[in-house]
Amino acid sequence: MNPMNLSESNFNRTHPRPLPMIIDADTGIDDALAILYAVKSPLISLEAIGTCFGNIGVEQATDNTLRLLKLAGAEGRVPVYAGADKALAREFPGAKSDVHGENGIGGAVLPPSSQQAEAEHAADYYVRIANERPGELTLVLTGRMTNLALALQKDPGIASKLRSVVVMGGAALVPGNITPAAEANFWGDPEAAQVLFAAGLPLTVVGLDVTLQTLLTRDDLDRLERQGGEEGLPVARFLHDCFGIYFDFYGRVNDFKDSCPLHDPLAVIAAVRPELVTSRTLLASIACGDPLTAGMVVTDRRVKPSVGHPVSFALEVDAPAVVEELLSVFKASDPVQ
Repeated sequence: MNPMNLSESNFNRTHPRPLPMIIDADTGIDDALAILYAVKSPLISLEAIGTCFGNIGVEQATDNTLRLLKLAGAEGRVPVYAGADKALAREFPGAKSDVHGENGIGGAVLPPSSQQAEAEHAADYYVRIANERPGELTLVLTGRMTNLALALQKDPGIASKLRSVVVMGGAALVPGNITPAAEANFWGDPEAAQVLFAAGLPLTVVGLDVTLQTLLTRDDLDRLERQGGEEGLPVARFLHDCFGIYFDFYGRVNDFKDSCPLHDPLAVIAAVRPELVTSRTLLASIACGDPLTAGMVVTDRRVKPSVGHPVSFALEVDAPAVVEELLSVFKASDPVQ
């Protein structure tokens, strides 16, 4: 099966039907914004959220997700399935609190939710739902790819039953961010990434090639607060609280001034606004050995490529349009002046 190029999607924005979507997240700061966007977007029918280790442990990611759904007014409406607590073949080295804070959401405090996670493991849910609803579902992975890799190991046949899979991660033609060669999600479980690449999925990778071009600024958050009206103030204040550490981190590491990349929100937006990214199919594999290169995306760009699996990579992005799309779902009819 050839991967779906998002630019060739038949999703009709003129008369859109909400796209049935599942998000798989290690719910940190940018995952939180991606989830809030998905809950509020009229283009998306958020069917479920799976959780995974990564930015934080899976227990904290699950708790953050449940609290976010309460904040978004979706408590009890979107089931949450906890998943993997470690990589396929590696131990989880622990969270990096300097990026996402001790609780994964920058130290922001959200009220607890009365909703509980489902008893079914995320990987088992993916197997079940793909077989129950073949061809319907888009799965967007904003963290490690472990849950879907486990599902594919249980039932390889689901690869042909998912409408599309969009992964936030990797670096096809640019440097990595956790090592010189690897992006954090791919580095965190390179064996899982390789399972996805080899599975024959309709797969699109939205990685550092485009996410580092797509920046959210402090001014954007101020605008979100103004345009969200009174009903949107809890979300706006939460985002201000949790993004402070994220802005500071990218100021130190990437010299971004009062801004940060929209890693995870871009993956979700690319799934429903495919015209905002330009993708190219390349033969690619994932390096899984040497610590310096583990998680590296190896693309065969020779004149006659022969090594790897066909994967669609987002390589260009209309960044201003992505930011406008993101902010648009938080607008209220009575914006604060």
